[in-house]
Amino acid sequence: MDDELAVDLALLAGRGIHDESLMPFAHPWTRGSARDVARNVLTFQWAARSQIGVDRLVLEFGVLVGGEPVGIQSASGQHWSVLREVETGSWLGRAHQGLGVGSRMRALMLHFCFEALGAQSVISAAFADNPASHAVSRRTGYVVDGVQRVVRDGAATTQTRYRLDRDRWQVVRDQNRELLGADVEIVGVEALLADLDPSQRATDDRSAGERPDTRKT
Repeated sequence: MDDELAVDLALLAGRGIHDESLMPFAHPWTRGSARDVARNVLTFQWAARSQIGVDRLVLEFGVLVGGEPVGIQSASGQHWSVLREVETGSWLGRAHQGLGVGSRMRALMLHFCFEALGAQSVISAAFADNPASHAVSRRTGYVVDGVQRVVRDGAATTQTRYRLDRDRWQVVRDQNRELLGADVEIVGVEALLADLDPSQRATDDRSAGERPDTRKT
């Protein structure tokens, strides 16, 4: 997302993502004033831009419905070049929840990870008091992969862990396409793939060096 979209999404987050009595995130970035929350979104998004590479991959995509910013869908993972595994995360503005958008944006991210990036597995996790996240994971084809203990609000709690491996993706891909209701078009991914594949980037750099400079001054 560019700065303009990031600001729009930050303001959206500031208007509320969940009830104040709940905390669906391990890091409570949604607490505080609207300005605090918006600042948290922008700070994170600006930092994430530098974290795309073979060792740590962080992808933060703005989600738009009818041209309107409604939330963010992310995928991130350590040691991408070796593991080819990412964990998905997301949020939606409260006005856009309960409309099936969450399932569709997850299905789109899965398609991107497996079809465009060549992921081997995608994981997700949800607290017991976040039924919407559990439902989205099940609806898009993940299977339960155990539980993990994390700290939330200074106390130990558990999350259910979900996993979708490439073999399983082959089974649920058509099901997710039906969920989307349309074919998926991926645009502008070539530069990202070059950043994730150093050997390809080196080849591109050599080729660029061999080509005559045709730029006009």
